[in-house]
Amino acid sequence: MQKKLLQQERNCLHPLKVRLLLSVICSLTAGSQALSQTLLQVDASAPLVAPVSGHLRMGTALSPAGKTLGINNQYLLKDGQPWLPVMGEFHYSRSPADSWEAELSKMKSAGINIVSSYVIWNHHEEQEGIFNWKGNRDLHHFLELCRKVGLKAVVRVGPWAHAEARFGGIPDWVVNTMPTRGNDPQYLHFVERLYRQIGVQLKGQLWKQGGSVIAIQLENEYNLTGAGEGAAHISTLKKLALQAGLDVPLYTVTGWDGTVYPSGEVTPVFGGYPDEPWGVSTSELPPKETYAFRFDSRVSGDLGAQTAASAPGTAETDKELTPFLGAEYGAGLPAMYRRRTLVSADDIASMLPVQLGSGVNLMGYYMFHGGRNPSGLSVQNSLEESTLTGGYNDTPMISYDFNAPLGPDGQQRPVLSALRPFHYFLNNFGDRLAPMTVRKPELVSASAIDLNTPRFSVRSAGDSAFLFFNNHVRQYPMPTQRGVQFSVKLSHQTVVFPQHPVDIADGNYFIWPINFDLDGTRLIYATAQPVARLDNGKAGLLYVFAEQKDIPVEFAFDPAVASYLTTSASEVHQKTSDGKLIIDGIKAGTSSPFSLQQPNARPITVLVLKPEQLKQLSIGDFAGQRHLVLSGQEPYFASKGLYLRTQEIAPVTVDFRFAVYPPLDRSPHSSIPLIASAKDGIFQVFEAKLKARKLDVKVTELRAAQQMPPVIIGGLAKAAMQPIPENFRYAATWQIAIPQEQLRDAGEAILELDFVGDIGRLFSGTKMLDDWYYNGQHWQYKIKPTDTALTLSVLPLLANAPIYLPKEHRPDFKGASQVANLRQLRVLPVYHLDIQP
Repeated sequence: MQKKLLQQERNCLHPLKVRLLLSVICSLTAGSQALSQTLLQVDASAPLVAPVSGHLRMGTALSPAGKTLGINNQYLLKDGQPWLPVMGEFHYSRSPADSWEAELSKMKSAGINIVSSYVIWNHHEEQEGIFNWKGNRDLHHFLELCRKVGLKAVVRVGPWAHAEARFGGIPDWVVNTMPTRGNDPQYLHFVERLYRQIGVQLKGQLWKQGGSVIAIQLENEYNLTGAGEGAAHISTLKKLALQAGLDVPLYTVTGWDGTVYPSGEVTPVFGGYPDEPWGVSTSELPPKETYAFRFDSRVSGDLGAQTAASAPGTAETDKELTPFLGAEYGAGLPAMYRRRTLVSADDIASMLPVQLGSGVNLMGYYMFHGGRNPSGLSVQNSLEESTLTGGYNDTPMISYDFNAPLGPDGQQRPVLSALRPFHYFLNNFGDRLAPMTVRKPELVSASAIDLNTPRFSVRSAGDSAFLFFNNHVRQYPMPTQRGVQFSVKLSHQTVVFPQHPVDIADGNYFIWPINFDLDGTRLIYATAQPVARLDNGKAGLLYVFAEQKDIPVEFAFDPAVASYLTTSASEVHQKTSDGKLIIDGIKAGTSSPFSLQQPNARPITVLVLKPEQLKQLSIGDFAGQRHLVLSGQEPYFASKGLYLRTQEIAPVTVDFRFAVYPPLDRSPHSSIPLIASAKDGIFQVFEAKLKARKLDVKVTELRAAQQMPPVIIGGLAKAAMQPIPENFRYAATWQIAIPQEQLRDAGEAILELDFVGDIGRLFSGTKMLDDWYYNGQHWQYKIKPTDTALTLSVLPLLANAPIYLPKEHRPDFKGASQVANLRQLRVLPVYHLDIQP
């Protein structure tokens, strides 16, 4: 994701505050209307337009088992049925091969269905003709593990990937000797050879062979239209891919920033980020488009393509011919040298109702799993994007953390807990949502910077619909939307809900169902978000919903449902009003609030979880059955069982706890003795205690920081450039001593560094292990017993550095010209609880 020159932003006549003030003035009318409007209306009565298929020329869609994948102009299909999957980016070559299976299992447990990954050319052919497909570059093995874990795969073959890699991943020897990204015969010769190599790696792994690979992405961020470029180049790349044996159900290209491609030969995928780390602004940006529903365009602003478009791209003119598929919605953001963003869990998760409510029918993330750049052969650790080698951005030499839901060492971060419920919703109910059409409300925001008008959308099909609402915008307080009711006009009825107006506070975002089928019982509406459906065989069905903060939970059914609805909770009320049976007074929690038992049908239990319980929810297969698990200790499911992970410093014992539903028939085996505890509502509870491990650490200052020279302004962006290598002579340096016998006994440990400065670098002797741009996020590194003679260097951050830092993390320089401090260094033992049936 590189950025076109933003000189117009740098020379803007109005600073951000003035621009926002002008936007408020322009939207006063809309804002005052929103404050007085209690009934938010959507006309969703228009009939659905039938999907069109057969015009997209894709590859073989049939697997040996008779499974099919398809596509029409509205959505994807699996075995002929609508399919709305979740895709997450994970770069195999930036992660240790021995961790792949566990990390893929974590992704699947989080509700990911498809793994996407770049084949970064210079990770495999750094020297001409010498290919490396071993170790953490073993693409074939990675795809084998995708199949084993049960994940489908999209292989992004480039040849230009970007991926914050040196020259976009194209090897130096190519860049130095020939034109790239076009139909130059010399370039195509080497691209053809690369594709043949990839074809060998994918042999046996394609969908038509029973493998995991369902799609190929060609090139990336491509909008060139010169001689031998444009649609003709993408056509050539597809021909070369087919010649290399890359016959797959789907072919994609990125669809933003005026992309150019041959219509009908590929389908575009889209994205959006909650900030612009590739930008040049040193202050907060205006509210981003990713938080505002889109009803006319699929392109969410500028995603930082390296090249400038000369005209609207093919994705815009193809809008009615292709489905709205996502590939790069930011699940985190990288810290780049001149702009160091840091996002919260809500900053990311609040984008989901917006994207889905705008019509997205493939929810794809970049990045879902962080990583680290592999070492180069010619120059140690030289494979990152850098202004020193002509790149537009400066990124760390090694770290590719990306503030992702899963960290480089497998840490489950808070954003993962916020995203999982939406993924489970799509896993369980995406087939209902995919065919639904986006319906534009009567009242919509004038622009992304209008913070007053309620932000919502409806997708509907006939008399069934979902309502999407967002009242969160990164770095901007949102007004409470007071006294809100919705009126949704469907094909045969108008549903007005809830029964009493509700206030929707700043930070709230959700999906609510309308005329939702509970296996034969019609739920007219609910002021709770659907999360999952569990089939427990003869024992019945469980539907899981999520409570929204400070919004009363309310369900509405046909009055006839009263005859077969039961609840044991005295606070739950039932009443018939306006032709509906209203159930309210529901207190969310692990106890079952009500159940439905129709004659000659399996019972249905409806469970509503609290927001804090929802963050602990994981869903996966265990003991031959699908289970809900509640635990605050990073749970995930794998082929052999359930795994819990925690990293912490504990005085005496580490206390594991997890709750499971449905209850297990027998006590499971575990790496630590389990104790069955008191039940938590319908959940069975287990606990375990593990003796805490001691890890001592001694930090000794070796060198004090010296005065840094001024930050260099320049490069393609004409902005702050990272320091030249010689400037690291000014860094403060500390020696880190950890008893090797303690490290060996610990098994696994995380070194957590909290420093204030410019750039941090961690060394074992003279070998750099990792590096970090300071942005307020704690830096973590999985330390090994072989990591000896550890030193940390911190380059001073100048008080006048033209670098963006989140205001809450900008250092207090206390009048000094620079700062380079190590605030805290901890070694966190990692504890595991392995549970097998």
